[in-house]
Amino acid sequence: MSLTRLGNIKPGRLGIFSGALAAQPSTIQREVAAEIQELGYGTLWFGESVGREAFAQASIFLSATSKLVIASGIANIWARDPMAMGAGGRALAEAWPDRFILGLGVSHAPAVAARGHDYARPVSAMRGYLDQMVQAPWRGPEAQLPPIVLAALGPRMVGLAAERTAGAYPYFTTAEHIRLVREQLGPEPFLAADLPVVLARDRAEARTIGDVHTNLYLRLDNYRNNLLRLGWKPDELEPPGSDDLFDAVVAWGETATVHERINALLSVGADQVVLNLITRDRSVPYLSELRTLASLNSVLAD
Repeated sequence: MSLTRLGNIKPGRLGIFSGALAAQPSTIQREVAAEIQELGYGTLWFGESVGREAFAQASIFLSATSKLVIASGIANIWARDPMAMGAGGRALAEAWPDRFILGLGVSHAPAVAARGHDYARPVSAMRGYLDQMVQAPWRGPEAQLPPIVLAALGPRMVGLAAERTAGAYPYFTTAEHIRLVREQLGPEPFLAADLPVVLARDRAEARTIGDVHTNLYLRLDNYRNNLLRLGWKPDELEPPGSDDLFDAVVAWGETATVHERINALLSVGADQVVLNLITRDRSVPYLSELRTLASLNSVLAD
């Protein structure tokens, strides 16, 4: 058995990354997910670094919606063995057909070490993990594995995504990197591009809000190394990053500017742009921002 491409799943041009929504009670998560669907966004992506276990979180979102695609971005391979990951994915694919994408990733060295594992060879670990997932027995109702995408930044992981899965979901990166990923993937695999978004009147306001985001990810080796590989200088990556780096990674300004940045990512090969909404008060659901940007769904409709 081989891992599939997206099949009948229709993820749409625009997705939303759950971000701060992960810390909200499940009742609010359900309400926001339902509104994301109502506003016309195609996919809701969620992380697993903190908060709820991946399949529990996916079930909360899937049960609150009727057509929104739900995608793990990412489910950590060190959080469960391949048999458990395959079983969880098959269960959701059987319960909610054509609505779940299983995004897998190797996480980061400190988090992996905290779980008692060795991060030394992440690409080999992912390759072996995929092999075991495919071979794992399944005794539930008939169900295939859901489409799998990889959190891929470096060329070797991108190559594995092209060879073995439905595609890739690069996070915290630039349009130039998305172009390179598409070139390596080829035309068929699915490519979702993360785009941090700060709705702000000027750069000072944008950086006041957005530096919290860049400061976090520029402290993680995976993202720093990827940006260095793309030609950014070390001093430009000192948290929270230079203005040029901020402009390359984060879409800030009004809706029209966000639209331009989405088009830039689509033009270099992204199939979907995942809006990662960065707001001043992360304790409040980002409904205002969702509603402000919702008009882009009709403009960008397939």
